[in-house]
Amino acid sequence: MVNILFCGNYSVFDGMLTCALSAVKRTDSKEPFAFYILTMNVAHLKESYVPISDAQADFLEKVVKEYNPESKVIKIDITELYNAEFADCPNEDAYCSPYTLIRLFADKVDLPDKILYLDVDIMFNRDIHLLYDTDVNGFEYAAARDHYGKYLISPNYINAGVLLFNLAEMRKTGILERARALIKTKKLVFADQSALIRSTTKKKMLPQRFNDQKFLHAHTVVRHFSKRLFWLPYPHTENIKQWQIGKLHKKFGYYCFDDILFEYIYLKKKYERGDN
Repeated sequence: MVNILFCGNYSVFDGMLTCALSAVKRTDSKEPFAFYILTMNVAHLKESYVPISDAQADFLEKVVKEYNPESKVIKIDITELYNAEFADCPNEDAYCSPYTLIRLFADKVDLPDKILYLDVDIMFNRDIHLLYDTDVNGFEYAAARDHYGKYLISPNYINAGVLLFNLAEMRKTGILERARALIKTKKLVFADQSALIRSTTKKKMLPQRFNDQKFLHAHTVVRHFSKRLFWLPYPHTENIKQWQIGKLHKKFGYYCFDDILFEYIYLKKKYERGDN
């Protein structure tokens, strides 16, 4: 079983669907996947901050079961946990959304000891086992360097969009407990990512191909569609996501994901029709 962890709200379903499709379609083995989704209702902060719906989770499960009938999707609502620990904390207006904070509760819910956390703006270009089979014994997690942070902050500054968690070790060292304490007491530039990095005891560094935030090479395993800098026609940043297919073609010239994205278009229309 390959264990994947997503965190987010109703509006990031496109990312979860495309990312999950890329994982199952690019993986050679036909073993089952378990997709765990941590979600919550904090609509009092913003109208769109509502949980992934049961209908969305059920639809995603039907999709992944087409690839292996033993695959599953498990939705976990952590609204109570979040409100008990993070309500009105200094980082509730985090750089993306409060949903970036909820992976820090991974040790407090029923999750397997080894699980791959993924941001939803990610696509697998190659077999997930190249990443998932990494030995993390003795480490809290494995992660790759942040493309810009490794130059601007520190050579081993990590990007937290792809984290191979060894939750057994993390529970032992208390890394997430320390990270939550920082979130509750200090305003941090990158909120959860900063808290995680500051609380780390021992991490395993991964090659950039496991979280490539700028380029797509033949050896790239994970292409992370995070915000990036473009120099032409003038210096500017853009935040292009994989489900923005026109921009993916025009700006990046990527067509290698079309088999995944065409299936995504078909499935999204099916979902919107209520043909579940």
